[in-house]
Amino acid sequence: MAEDLTLFLKEKGFKAEYLHSDIKTIERIQILSSFRRGDFDILIGVNLLREGLDLPELALIGILDADKEGFLRSETSLIQIIGRAARNVEGRVVLYADRMTKALESAIGETNRRRDIQIAYNKKHGITPQTIIKKINDITEELENKHEKAVNAELDLDVELFKKTFVTSKSNKGKGERESIKNLLLSDEDRNKSIYEKIIKIKEKEMNKAVKELDFETAAILRDEIIILNDKFLNKNTK
Repeated sequence: MAEDLTLFLKEKGFKAEYLHSDIKTIERIQILSSFRRGDFDILIGVNLLREGLDLPELALIGILDADKEGFLRSETSLIQIIGRAARNVEGRVVLYADRMTKALESAIGETNRRRDIQIAYNKKHGITPQTIIKKINDITEELENKHEKAVNAELDLDVELFKKTFVTSKSNKGKGERESIKNLLLSDEDRNKSIYEKIIKIKEKEMNKAVKELDFETAAILRDEIIILNDKFLNKNTK
């Protein structure tokens, strides 16, 4: 749908690009940087702004299928997406829907409540709203750091899972005292490999599930984690 809409807009003379699940992190950063520089005017994709990415140049957000049921159109997700327009003094959000859902009603109500509070605060303190000024490389670094931290956090959790699984397996065999993790890893290479292969299969299932649910941010994190696991622990170059 994102690709079809992009092609349609280009045929109408608009400068448009889109993001999809196959785009790697560095390409994604380049596309977003191009958008910020004004190389094109419209960026289309799925779940682009739910994670709170700051794009001060963003003046208009259009949310298609805003009344669609599901976590991508939940109250929380809608509020997060709507909030991205707050970085620009001219920011607006258009929600396309055939009916008013509970999530839509709640998101609009909460957004209006927050806006009223901000207006009152600005009036009280004599503040004139201005668009946030942010260097392009600031957001590029933010994207890289956020993604890298997320991948590393997943890796830490899974390595810890590996250690627990490995020690438990050894203990259940009645081998005596638990050795250090380092010694276990060195002394039982086959079991080491087997458990990591199981972890990778689990991560692949999670990644495929995320793609089906259109949660491409999570899918990209899991994809990069799988690459590192294969590369570092199984000596498989999947790049």
